[in-house]
Amino acid sequence: MGNRIRIDKFLSDMNMGTRSEIKELIRKGRVKINGNPCAKPDEKVDTGTDTVSLDGQLIPYEKYIYLMLNKPAGVVSATKDTREKTVTDLIKNSRKDIFPVGRLDKDTEGLLILTNDGLLAHNLLSPKKEVDKVYYARVEGRVTEKDAKAFLSGISIGEGEICLPAKLEILSSGEISEVRLTIQEGKFHQVKRMFEAVGKKVIYLKRISMGGLMLDPALKPGDYRSLTDDEIAYLKNITNR
Repeated sequence: MGNRIRIDKFLSDMNMGTRSEIKELIRKGRVKINGNPCAKPDEKVDTGTDTVSLDGQLIPYEKYIYLMLNKPAGVVSATKDTREKTVTDLIKNSRKDIFPVGRLDKDTEGLLILTNDGLLAHNLLSPKKEVDKVYYARVEGRVTEKDAKAFLSGISIGEGEICLPAKLEILSSGEISEVRLTIQEGKFHQVKRMFEAVGKKVIYLKRISMGGLMLDPALKPGDYRSLTDDEIAYLKNITNR
């Protein structure tokens, strides 16, 4: 058994049109419930047991959507913005209720989960759940073991904010250093501010994993895919601790 909801909401949730467009589809007899023409837009359907079709095509109901996006630079992590392109603009036929789980800065690339599952999103972002967020960065300046120790001890990033202990791995150190950084929170501009606190500047930043879920290497910047059932179960499991 599922939830009993109005047929116009069912079809609107599944991106079959606006409420007024759906009302017109129903009036023309193009919508059927369990093989029978739907008579009115407020007719109730059970999302778990009833079948709904439009022009003969079955429309399954998905309560929750889980997407993995390889966020490109130049796009903001928001659902709406009057001036900027948003991550939801990248999703074709996007559900109106999906949102990004946390934020990546406009110029930051990489793994971003989009969903309409508020509980999972909250748990993934809660520092209490200790979910690792791993970033690859190129940094202007020679990153040292002293920096790594500072990050591990919990570095102050100004305005009275002190970060939780973070793991800094130095991949290469030079005028431009390459690092992998693991944090468990998401303060405003946190990674950039952490490096600024030790006199360095982040010039490229990409999130490569979240909670052990790796960015799919097959996804080019701007591409996305649905999470697999196993990936969804994994994220729920690690946040139910």
